[in-house]
Order: sequence, then structure tokens, then C-alpha cells
Amino acid sequence: MKTIKILSTVAILLTAGFVSVAFINAKPPVKVVKPAFDGKGFAVVELFTSEGCSSCPAADAVVAKIEKESAGKPVYILAYHVDYWNRLGWKDVFSSADYSRRQNTYANWLNLSSVYTPQVVVNGRKEFVGSQEGTLRNAITAGIGKAGKATLALDGLKAADSQATVKYNADGAGENTALVLALVEKNATTVVKAGENGGRTLSHVQIVTKIQNIALNGHKSGEANIGLPKNFTAQNYEVIAFVQNVQNGEILAASRAVFPTVSASN
Repeated sequence: MKTIKILSTVAILLTAGFVSVAFINAKPPVKVVKPAFDGKGFAVVELFTSEGCSSCPAADAVVAKIEKESAGKPVYILAYHVDYWNRLGWKDVFSSADYSRRQNTYANWLNLSSVYTPQVVVNGRKEFVGSQEGTLRNAITAGIGKAGKATLALDGLKAADSQATVKYNADGAGENTALVLALVEKNATTVVKAGENGGRTLSHVQIVTKIQNIALNGHKSGEANIGLPKNFTAQNYEVIAFVQNVQNGEILAASRAVFPTVSASN
């Protein structure tokens, strides 16, 4: 499902000797507010996308631009490739039913009648079309400008025996919360051979390759494991985690951890 928006309305007025056409102008462009990275808040940007959707590459490009600009800042981008486009001619290698289920969970939390691609959800509470760059930038600014309701620290991330292990400490998480742990591939490229994007080479960033929810149940600290793919390299993967209210979807805190790399000997 793709979102279609009517940009202008045409009213045709007929008179005795001529035809006049009146256009109702589209809404003015969104005024973009520049974020101030002062350490008070954060922005978790969850993009629901698919290689089988012709509207999605534009949204992928927007989040790639923002990901590059916000390196080292409290902006956490996760791209989930949903699987419901796979039946239309191209199976997205990054897709998973888990991500489609997560998107449907957001539909319930946000009282939406349906899901669509490309869709972005920021900090679990605001959703819109993923290619709307101005709206996304303003949502990021709002998230960063508002202090989180909890804090999350990750430590000791390591990879061994086909799985990653990380320690976490979630202060102030409270009841009805879960730690959402995502393994993220930083970038990849696909040559799409069929479907709506057939013949295109698509570039992706911040691809979620595995996700799991860990109920906190009032316990603020612990150790979590997540499986690693066969093509894992420390340089091209990271872990993003956030604390989420499981009743309404609000994200209370977020953090990331990078895998240690071994320097080559001189």
C-alpha cells in the first residue's frame, strides 16, 4: 500500500463567453527547525520499507542523508524491511515477518486503520510518510529537545560463537516497559531484478537484521544476547537498543553500542 496525496484542487468556472480556471494552491512547505544536539533528548527513527515498493527508495535516501549528517549524535535510525511486498514479484532479502508484525503493533498503538510503506515512526509516538524530509527533521528536533523519561546505557558489547552479548542498564524505566534490542547492518546494496523496482540498484542504511524484546519487569539491568548473521563483520554492524512502553509505544530512552575491532599488527 502506498500513500497518495492530492496536492492541488482545480475548480472550473464556466461563464457566457469564457472559461476561467482557479487553482487552490498546495500547502506551503514545512518550515524545518535545525536540531540542537545538547544531550537532553534523542530521536529513534524507525522506517518501514521494502525493496518491492517503488515509493520506498525516496524514503531510504532521506534517512541515509540524515544518518550521515547526524553521525555521533543521539539519532538512532532503524530500517525494517517488511515482508508483505514479497508476493508481488521480488523477495526482499532483508525482509522479515517480524518487522511486519512490529509495524502492525504500531498501527494498534497509534490507532491507525492500516499500515503502508514507506512509513516512519519517531520515538514511538509520531508517524508519517517516510519521504517527508521536512516533517522528519522537525520530529527529530522535537525528540532531541525533550529529555527522555529514562536513561539507557550499553556496555561490554562483544561477538562470539555466532551471537552478540551486551550488558544494559535502564534507569527509570518503570513498569510496562521492554528493552528492544536490534542488530543493525550499517549499509548494503541490492540489484533488484523484478517487481516495482526491477532493474534498479538500491542502497540501504541501518538495516535491522534481527530484533528482540526483553521484558524488564522492573529489573533495570542485565545481559542480553542476539544472534549474528554469517556475513557479520564488526565494522559493518552495531547494536541499537531502546526502552519502550509496551502499552502505548512511547520510547523512553535509547542508546547504541559498537563492536570492538582488532587493529592490524604493524
